[in-house]
Amino acid sequence: MEIHAGVITISDKGFRGEREDKSGQEIIAMLKEAGIDVACIKIIPDEKDQIKDTLIDFADKKNISLIVTTGGTGVSPRDVTPDATLEVIDKEVPGMAEAMRQASAAITPHAMISRAVVGIRDRSLIVNLPGSPKAVRENLAVILPALKHAVEKIKGDDAECAS
Repeated sequence: MEIHAGVITISDKGFRGEREDKSGQEIIAMLKEAGIDVACIKIIPDEKDQIKDTLIDFADKKNISLIVTTGGTGVSPRDVTPDATLEVIDKEVPGMAEAMRQASAAITPHAMISRAVVGIRDRSLIVNLPGSPKAVRENLAVILPALKHAVEKIKGDDAECAS
């Protein structure tokens, strides 16, 4: 099954052209290396309604099966990506977010303040990643081995998981 991914960078400075989108580029490179097609790329500001609208657009209108966001997962007042994600998903996939935090905590104590969410909207998997390229690499590497299987199951694959 071919997976079509979308990458959304959530950054006020990136949206205004004041910062190069290195985190989004890192996600794209890692997904392509894993054989995942990147069909949509967008940079938006840290605005909750715009984040929700973009997630809904990618999932419902563009039929993107894997949506990966970068940025806005911390505790600063403008960090609203997890809040927006929680408002548009049907159910969470907490194991993926927990695995990312656990692996990151072995590298930095700052991992404890990550509020990243992973969840499902209809037949799309939405993954929140931090905003730095280093953190993107570290977090995406943790869940990358399970992404294809997760997307296949979300899309309705009924094959036995333990085969």
